[in-house]
Amino acid sequence: MALQELVDKTVQGLGYELVEIERSAGGLLRITIDHPWAPGVERFITVEDCEKVTRQLQFGLEVEGVEYRRLEVSSPGIDRPLRRVSDFERFAGALVDLTLKAPLGSAAGGQVHASRKKFRGTLERVAPSEPGGAVQWQLLWTEEPPAAKPGKKPGKKAQPLPVNVLGFTLDELRDARLAPVVNFKGRGGAADTD
Repeated sequence: MALQELVDKTVQGLGYELVEIERSAGGLLRITIDHPWAPGVERFITVEDCEKVTRQLQFGLEVEGVEYRRLEVSSPGIDRPLRRVSDFERFAGALVDLTLKAPLGSAAGGQVHASRKKFRGTLERVAPSEPGGAVQWQLLWTEEPPAAKPGKKPGKKAQPLPVNVLGFTLDELRDARLAPVVNFKGRGGAADTD
């Protein structure tokens, strides 16, 4: 049985979703798992989840004779990779980092450097233009404002930056991940007032 098939079957059998399999030098086999997506329900992978999957995978890998030195099962983290269509649907509206396979070239109409491949913005789904057509995706992003001189406050008349739109299909992407945004104010998003 192929490694991908074995790991996927084991992880799904335990009620989880396989996000990624990674083999690296030194015999490390890294498996990333998550809970299956249900709209409106946000669950996080715990240490106990990783332990349960690790125990079952160790048994399965031994039976199949898969060579590895160290097995690591983990959660996807704050920069979760987006691989499948279901990942993009799940995280529509989220801030993501995209890397294209090829630079935009002259298609950007001079608004973006022709060799640019990396973008950060809000992911949106675009309805197909024709019935039964392929689902398209777009990224809404703005350029970073020029840095102010140290000690100088930004002006009150600062103009809002224009929003750019980058349309793409999943086969044009080299990599897509959630943008790691850390909020030290808690899950509610509002600052605690004392």
